[in-house]
Amino acid sequence: MAHILLVDDEIALTAVLRPVLAAAGHHVTTAASGAEAVRQAGLLLPDVILLDLGLPDQDGKAVIRTLRIKHDVPIIVISARHQEGEKIAALDEGADDYVDKPFEIGELMARIRVVLRRKPGAEAATRYKSGPLSVDFETRQAILGAEALKLSPKEYDLLLALARNAGRVVTHKRLLAAGWGSDNADTQYLRVYMGLLRQKIEADPSDPKLLLTEPGVGYRIAPSEV
Repeated sequence: MAHILLVDDEIALTAVLRPVLAAAGHHVTTAASGAEAVRQAGLLLPDVILLDLGLPDQDGKAVIRTLRIKHDVPIIVISARHQEGEKIAALDEGADDYVDKPFEIGELMARIRVVLRRKPGAEAATRYKSGPLSVDFETRQAILGAEALKLSPKEYDLLLALARNAGRVVTHKRLLAAGWGSDNADTQYLRVYMGLLRQKIEADPSDPKLLLTEPGVGYRIAPSEV
């Protein structure tokens, strides 16, 4: 299905992940250092990179920075660093997603499926759909069930930013830029508007199923079914 470059110096983890990924039909190459990851990415052009941040020769964020100079390959960070600042920094450097160790295999496989649908060369999506919610990117129309949603321009801009990145974390910084044209805007405004969106798209805003909070980092909307 896909060529995955797994970058981690934790032998026990690679020993578990490699056969699991292979059983799902993926071809897996491993690298145990940042330098090896960059070299392998240039030679093999993988479809997805799973990247640990705690590498023996350099920080994983530096690896992301180097890769992004030449490569658009989707990068999913898999790391035991749970600090919000580490997640935000990795995403701002160009990571597509972030999964905390320890993680469920099913969750990781779902994240891989999401980024593969968005890999370079894939046809750009024009619509988002998950459960009762659908968003048409071209007509700027959002529908819940059979009824058109009444959204303010800012609410729609935020929903569009999330829907175009369905299944992936969208940082506060990126959402502020999408909604206010500046990533220096007050995040309190963002929280207010996200609360308004939840009131309009969730069956139970206190138990959201579509619009999910990534505490301290940003928001994620459920993966698209199309």
